[in-house]
Amino acid sequence: MVIVHGPPPTVTGLPAQPPPELYSPGALFTWPELQAMASDGVLTQLYQRGYLPPGSRATPQLRARAAAILIRPAIRQRVVAGRMTAAWIFGCAAEPDRLALLVDANRRISSLRSTRGCTFHEVRLGPFDVVSLGGLMVSSPLRTSLDIALHVDAERAIPALRALLAQPELGVRLRLLQLAVEATPRMPHKKAALAKLELLRAGPAP
Repeated sequence: MVIVHGPPPTVTGLPAQPPPELYSPGALFTWPELQAMASDGVLTQLYQRGYLPPGSRATPQLRARAAAILIRPAIRQRVVAGRMTAAWIFGCAAEPDRLALLVDANRRISSLRSTRGCTFHEVRLGPFDVVSLGGLMVSSPLRTSLDIALHVDAERAIPALRALLAQPELGVRLRLLQLAVEATPRMPHKKAALAKLELLRAGPAP
């Protein structure tokens, strides 16, 4: 896959103060205890086994940390959260039922498939395709947008792409995304991806 590269994106709009504590099952609380506290309003569920104090603002770092809880530490540095999972981490899509994880084609994917609650996609990743958030590697906003345009059905892709484009701090521009799609050779979904970009260019449906 050929990717149009740009400078590493800067994810801004994040709190300058230390982020709220993210609670997960461990030595301090068990999962049933966390669930009970969420039922009592003491905590708020962020995602799956990750919980926040009520009123805490979810940030990309906190969503990434919540996703990382579900990934075995042994493989956490071998995978990249991508596609709609990355869009959710950036605050541009609903939380995923299953984590979409990218694995560089230079790594072996067969040993990872037994991981539950995740789908794996073997891809080629460039030097600017990955950012680090909350201890988890996540596909960059541009790479996320490209993958969604190419691989996600239009019904889910269009709202997510529109949300990614609407956040200037993510650095995704429609023209840059189109160049990235056009530079991707011999992809079976390339024509459909370009059609999605035309829908974006036309604006929201009346």
